[in-house]
Amino acid sequence: MSRPAPAHFYSEANYAPHASVGYLMKRILGSIIHQVDHRLDIHGLTNAQWGPLLHLHRVGRCTVAELARKLEVDAGAMTRLLDRLEKKQLCKRVRSTDDRRVVQVEITPEGEAAIREVPAVLCEVLNAHLAGFSKTEWDALTLYLRRMQDNAEAMREAE
Repeated sequence: MSRPAPAHFYSEANYAPHASVGYLMKRILGSIIHQVDHRLDIHGLTNAQWGPLLHLHRVGRCTVAELARKLEVDAGAMTRLLDRLEKKQLCKRVRSTDDRRVVQVEITPEGEAAIREVPAVLCEVLNAHLAGFSKTEWDALTLYLRRMQDNAEAMREAE
């Protein structure tokens, strides 16, 4: 499949950072993260912490490397995050029985209890950010964002 040609919506002459798609997406994501953090604070979770727990809840045990890749964080950051989650007893690292060099992560019963409220909070926050959108507009926005994501992946593969 051939990549579409780059668009020419921005130029040096008309570029206004506060009106760029990247700036707007960053601001929206920042607001979503802030609102999720605010609502999950009573459950003792931060935005960074619910991601690995939700992934482990959905897929079960996985390696530290797989978890870092899935969440798009470096290995050092993932190690520090898992240290905090283990201290809260929300997950645990287990050496693989097949290869002792491999460390796997699994969610604990306490982690399962902590993650229980996350999907509802995420839905509440996302729906609040989509206030006033019609179903058609939401479908279109989702389609446009997926198209941008496909373009981003194509650029990454071309590097």
